[in-house]
Amino acid sequence: MRAGAHLHSRGGAWVDFLLPAHITGLALAMLLYPGDRLMPIVFASVVAISSKALLRLKVGGRSRHIFNPSNLGITVTLLAFPSVGISPPYQFTEELGGLGDWVLPGIVVVSGSFLNARFTKRWPLISAWLIGFVTQALLRHWILGSSFLAALMPMSGMAFLLFTFYMVTDPPTTPGSARGQVLFGAGIAALYGLLMAAHVVFGLFFALSIACAVRFLLLVVTRNRWTIPLREVSIPRPVPQLARASAEPKETHARL
Repeated sequence: MRAGAHLHSRGGAWVDFLLPAHITGLALAMLLYPGDRLMPIVFASVVAISSKALLRLKVGGRSRHIFNPSNLGITVTLLAFPSVGISPPYQFTEELGGLGDWVLPGIVVVSGSFLNARFTKRWPLISAWLIGFVTQALLRHWILGSSFLAALMPMSGMAFLLFTFYMVTDPPTTPGSARGQVLFGAGIAALYGLLMAAHVVFGLFFALSIACAVRFLLLVVTRNRWTIPLREVSIPRPVPQLARASAEPKETHARL
């Protein structure tokens, strides 16, 4: 029985390891476009899975990875391989037509909304990200004169939907509080707007990586602030003899 339970626990741990690795690999294969080459996908997978094991920090009493694995793998691969790009928005829908053009994105939106509302509880983050995305498009239109509709066009692509509902909402790498989620989502949108104003392509993935790095630095700085809880401060009690002596009236030299 013990041997069987041990094998079962080892098998369960192996399955728990394989599931996130497979999800990361599938996400990288869907979003990266290396042409007919395989090694950029292998490189991105190694970076993504290694980062999950190596780049960790204790948050809330638990060790968590800091960067979204798939997003970091994409970011590093785009920087290391200039010839690699992101899958075109039409890649998953070019063979569809009519009703199919709406059904597939609808499935992604409905399933992602259900998962985030029921399990991840990241709706404040999604809302702040979407509102921030529209806001940065307006600011770029008013300040830089860019086309407002063109700035909103990424929202119509499958990459944007997958990024919004399945990547930016990763629970271990995002704040848990509603206020923290709003700041995190708005920060990603602001970073994206700055990157686009600087003519940096693939700003979605770079913005999320930068936001995760900033959050990591803030966690490190906050963690190094030494505070002593009041309940842990022990006040020494007086020795009984000294306490009685201090309670008795002091005799004066006149009585002597």
